[in-house]
Amino acid sequence: MSYFLEGLKQALALLFPPSADILGIIGLSLVVSASATLLAGIFAIPTGVFLAVTEFRFKRLVIGLLNTAMAIPAVLIGLLVYILVTRRGLLGFLGLLFTPWAMIMAQAFLAFPIITALSLAALKGVAKETKDLAFSLGASPLQMSLAVIRQGKFAFLTAVIAGFSRVIGETGMTLMVGGNIKGETRVMTTAISLETMKGNFELGIALGLVLLLVALLLNVFLQLMQGK
Repeated sequence: MSYFLEGLKQALALLFPPSADILGIIGLSLVVSASATLLAGIFAIPTGVFLAVTEFRFKRLVIGLLNTAMAIPAVLIGLLVYILVTRRGLLGFLGLLFTPWAMIMAQAFLAFPIITALSLAALKGVAKETKDLAFSLGASPLQMSLAVIRQGKFAFLTAVIAGFSRVIGETGMTLMVGGNIKGETRVMTTAISLETMKGNFELGIALGLVLLLVALLLNVFLQLMQGK
């Protein structure tokens, strides 16, 4: 117990005040994961709305594939993105491997099915009622879709936060396509993994505390929005 308390004491000393290296790691983590979540959300939310309000022949199959995608191991997504952006890959000419852009791409692929599925699940109840009411009032398909979006705005927020929480805590996939390069692609999860293996537990604990703080702030924000 004393060993843990000593590590915690040293971790707090690293955070107050934080060094430039720690601030860089935290900042890059937040930028990469927020960018990936935003990118995924831009495509995932309209997809969720479309699936909720539209009936088509293979809808059940598409939803089944979407649910399956949620269960794909993150490391497999990392492998596919690695193959895509490696020098001999389809996007190899862009030089994205071991850059924040590759990390954003991989995390966006991971977040997309999560945000889409959660949005769809939340809209199932309100979509049909809103759709029927909108059409009975003479609304166009676009107006009906906008009405559904307004009804589900809190659900979208919940889905986006869930997606962000998932990707910011990912290690293996991020390490695979980012490389954990100091000052360039080192984020909190990869730094925790590296420093723990090196025996620098205090830095791992410090960054772990920051991750816990981020999770707490997101939960508080969600509760405040739900209260409103």
